Amino acid sequence: MVVNLKIKDPILQKYIETLVGKKGYAIVEKIPNDELTDEKIAEVTDSGLSLVRKTLFTLYENRLATYRRERDDSSGWLTYYWRIDLSKTDQLLKHEAKKLLKNLQQRLAFEQDNMFYICPNHNIRFIFEDATENDFKCPECGIELQYLENKELINALKKRIEELQIAI
Repeated sequence: MVVNLKIKDPILQKYIETLVGKKGYAIVEKIPNDELTDEKIAEVTDSGLSLVRKTLFTLYENRLATYRRERDDSSGWLTYYWRIDLSKTDQLLKHEAKKLLKNLQQRLAFEQDNMFYICPNHNIRFIFEDATENDFKCPECGIELQYLENKELINALKKRIEELQIAI
């Protein structure tokens, strides 16, 4: 009996969807938990072959799929047999969380180390140095830039960093 892959973890669902898109994720959900060729996967998931291949390669690049290849002795053609492999998802998600944490820490440092000004018409944000170069006027419309308080953003970044540090 062929069983389709069911992903119950909503975080893993979102991660895979982020990698392969909604259409790619729909394919992943329909892939039987067997070793199949990309053509067979396209057939059983009722999907286009190019989308199936793109999805499989993306999953492979992110260590969520494996393949085995066989050479046909008479024609010399290679046939690839694919399998979804979710055994390393905990490691992958932890790695992604660490990357996100590093990016948030860098963003926090940037927000804390700079003063910002904003154009009320265009909602364009300028660091102090750029605002100074433009005489505190918007280069788009010429209106005077206004000081932008970023304490709420800093607090939100600190909160998210703390949540991630606890989760990791």
